[in-house]
Amino acid sequence: MDNVDALRAELLAEVEQAGDLEALEQVRIGTLGKKGRITERMKTLGGLDPDARRAAGQALNAVKDAVTAAIETRRAALADAALDARLGRERIDVSLPPRPEPHGRIHPITQTIDELTAIFCQMGFTVAEGPDIESDYYNFTALNIPEDHPARQEHDTFYLQPDAEGRRKVLRTHTSPVQIRAMEKSPPPIRIIVPGRTFRSDHDATHSPMFHQVEGLVVDKKTHMGHLKGCLIDFCRAFFGIDDLPVRFRPSYFPFTEPSAEVDIGCSRRGGELKIGNYGDWLEILGSGMVNPRVLANAGIDPSEYQGFAFGMGIERIAMLKYGIPDLRPFYDSDLRWLRHYGFVPIAQPTIAGGL
Repeated sequence: MDNVDALRAELLAEVEQAGDLEALEQVRIGTLGKKGRITERMKTLGGLDPDARRAAGQALNAVKDAVTAAIETRRAALADAALDARLGRERIDVSLPPRPEPHGRIHPITQTIDELTAIFCQMGFTVAEGPDIESDYYNFTALNIPEDHPARQEHDTFYLQPDAEGRRKVLRTHTSPVQIRAMEKSPPPIRIIVPGRTFRSDHDATHSPMFHQVEGLVVDKKTHMGHLKGCLIDFCRAFFGIDDLPVRFRPSYFPFTEPSAEVDIGCSRRGGELKIGNYGDWLEILGSGMVNPRVLANAGIDPSEYQGFAFGMGIERIAMLKYGIPDLRPFYDSDLRWLRHYGFVPIAQPTIAGGL
């Protein structure tokens, strides 16, 4: 049993010198196999007296454990190296080829949101946002929409599964819930616009299950209907780029405003072609009105001290009117040909600081 330390060093050196997994396996067999060097040494222990056998056995087991651990460590290192080599040889480029587009395009919805944001922010409005999934209270009740209102019907609205208390969340049908949240969060004066996604169960050439709206809200002590009319007249003329664009207000009804008015702009439909301008005909584009006192009270604002106005319009609708887009559905088709035709080059975009 002499030279156990020399045997240990020799075997560990053989393990370290193994250049691949196959060579390492041969070292393992030659060391730990049925006829391996350590195994053969173990067979000689029977001829020793008990004390010498005990000492020799412990020494050989220590060598065996050290060699076994070295083999496992070397096997892991060789396996990693083999995998790296294989990956280097068999590498496949799974990335997409570069798009043949010379440059990207800004989607008409994004362009329109940037334009109306630039216009309203120059009037002193700020941009507010809110969640797409709303409670029944914020989407309907707080806005003075009664339980039997058609907007609450399942065929008009997307509802989520009820919670443990039987309450159902709803995909917001308008961005008006943000008005309530803004009034609850901040005391007047308030002057915000709320662009964002909305959802209703409609789908045809002029309606989509998902669409975009922008709403505006002003609340203070002195705002009146004249301010509402001036604000929207200036917006319509700035957005469509027509200084003398006719704008009229027709009495209407909305649960959350009183009095309420539809806003029409001048147009022409001669020859089946729609043109915006002073042509003697009219086209409705948005709704507006003075905020209903009940809505103010629901948001914790005293209607005897404060009043305000609100308005809302479909972003796709005004984009279609301004840029001559005849059908709503291609807005969401991801058709690059359509986007190349109706999209905008991403230079000189409208901004809050720079305006249109």
